[in-house]
Amino acid sequence: MTQLRTDHDDVSEIIADLLGDGVDREFLPHVEAHLPRLHDLFVQLYGERPDGRERLASVVDLARRSWALRPTELKAIDRERESAPGWFESERMLGGVCYVDRYAGGLSGIRDAIPYFQELGLTYLHLMPLFESPEGNSDGGYAVSSYRRVNPKLGTMQELAELAADLRRAGISLVVDFIFNHTSNEHRWARKAIAGDPAYEDFYLIFPDREMPDAYERTTREIFPDDHPGSFVQLDDGRWIWSTFYHFQWDLNYANPAVFEAMAGEMLFLANQGVEILRMDAVAFIWKRLGTTCESLPEAHLLLQAFNAVLRMAAPGLLFKSEAIVHPDEVISYISPDECQISYNPLQMALTWEALATRDGRLLQQALERRHALPDGTAWVNYVRSHDDIGWTFADEDAAELGIDGYPHRRFLNDFYVGRAEGTFARGVPFQENPRTGDARVTGTTASLAGIEAGDSAGEDRVVLAHALALSTGGIPLLYLGDEVAQLNDYGFADRPEEAGDSRWVHRPFRPAQNYADRADAGTPAGRVFSRLARLLAVRRSTPELAGNELIAFDAHVASVVAFVRPGDAGFDVLVMANVADSPVTIDALTLSGLRPEALDLVSGAPTWLGAGVPLAAHEVRWLRVRSR
Repeated sequence: MTQLRTDHDDVSEIIADLLGDGVDREFLPHVEAHLPRLHDLFVQLYGERPDGRERLASVVDLARRSWALRPTELKAIDRERESAPGWFESERMLGGVCYVDRYAGGLSGIRDAIPYFQELGLTYLHLMPLFESPEGNSDGGYAVSSYRRVNPKLGTMQELAELAADLRRAGISLVVDFIFNHTSNEHRWARKAIAGDPAYEDFYLIFPDREMPDAYERTTREIFPDDHPGSFVQLDDGRWIWSTFYHFQWDLNYANPAVFEAMAGEMLFLANQGVEILRMDAVAFIWKRLGTTCESLPEAHLLLQAFNAVLRMAAPGLLFKSEAIVHPDEVISYISPDECQISYNPLQMALTWEALATRDGRLLQQALERRHALPDGTAWVNYVRSHDDIGWTFADEDAAELGIDGYPHRRFLNDFYVGRAEGTFARGVPFQENPRTGDARVTGTTASLAGIEAGDSAGEDRVVLAHALALSTGGIPLLYLGDEVAQLNDYGFADRPEEAGDSRWVHRPFRPAQNYADRADAGTPAGRVFSRLARLLAVRRSTPELAGNELIAFDAHVASVVAFVRPGDAGFDVLVMANVADSPVTIDALTLSGLRPEALDLVSGAPTWLGAGVPLAAHEVRWLRVRSR
């Protein structure tokens, strides 16, 4: 065994070995470009390990073998995206997300739905966890038993590869979750680890007694207290294993470079099946260090950057999407071309709902001013809601500047969205509620949270407003499929034993067939919501100013109005204004006086005169093409 050297002699030797093996001429430049970075990252992560150099060489050889097996059509996509690295920043980008079984029964049903996805304008389809997982409760598939086998109830890996090809021909990139913080307790690695197999016993963090678990738990927090206390669960033989989330999800030990190599192999395998974007799950938790929270440690970023470098060698067209539901300052730290190129934008999502509850847009406006900018070559994924709960992730220091006390405000928002506050329109359900502290998160479909389920007359307007913001702030907008036809909560989850203990299933309904049948009927909520959203989607596709991520905050001087400018390259900009209040307002002419008075309302197609001010109805959004004076 040989330790890594701090110089780059290791790099030269590894490249020389590749040349001796007759390396592919197209692969070699990828190695030359990215191996020095990977070597430096390995030195930082594994420089003290006696097997560090061998593991690095093995990872590069793994990339070489994966490239040799990569299908020709995927290599063509790689070349296209290397020559146009900003491909995902287009105004035509639109994502959709769904559970395969609930939306379509199986992979064959997803294939049958491709014409509808094209009608909607999707260019990105995220299929929720679809890998083999334990029977019963598997945390919605987030407990993976094999990364190379599809859940047999959904189909096969061959069908997934064929679906990826069909989607690609339709202009749609396939996105899947890569759950790499942990595996299920039924994974082959997990079984071998607890059986004492020397090749796998260091794949997880297993301790003989409570000494080390107690030491770690002095600084870690409980994530799912309803499932088990602390960060560890006890094995049948009395030992303790790290389990941040559910008791059947066992955390991997990335301090062992063999784990890095194994997971890189799983990523490369999926890339060669045609997956174009990997949603990197729970990125904040992937490195552990005694005496810390074991969240968002520097090594977590180094690991992601190292995985990024490996993929740049053997699947350079693939993107990483970060899932980090943490403090806003930490969310952005995962986003860069060398780490995760795209990221969920949980702050905008949460503050959109905050604004609708309070009828006050100031906290969201502040976030757009301060926390929207990203490095070049990256993008937000903006969403109204996801498969997960809503947590109020705003920074207390930001709220305090506006006279808002963070803790009671979160309590208010939880009460509001689960129907306990005066004046609420929402029909949400609490998740992981702690009656002692009042801590909780909120679940519910967009239509149920926005007031449609309650019969509130403004419910449809709120659904459209929330989506209009996600569509216009930049990056990739993401629709939870079914929300575009106003699907409601599914309270039947409580009668299904494998779901009853997890209220998030209330907003993971089965495909609302009747709503889809009604989408052309203007006499139904489904029809009205679909028609209005379809118009916004069409306008976005034809509005180049809405590409990219650049956003300039615009002070409308009205507390209930969220406003910003999306600058264009042809002398025109788009001014977006959204009124979250229950009553109309007017943006006065003086506020708009820095713009030429002639404007075009992109949604209605009507000319608009700014010289007399611009009225906004309750919950109205305007997209105005304007020019500066």
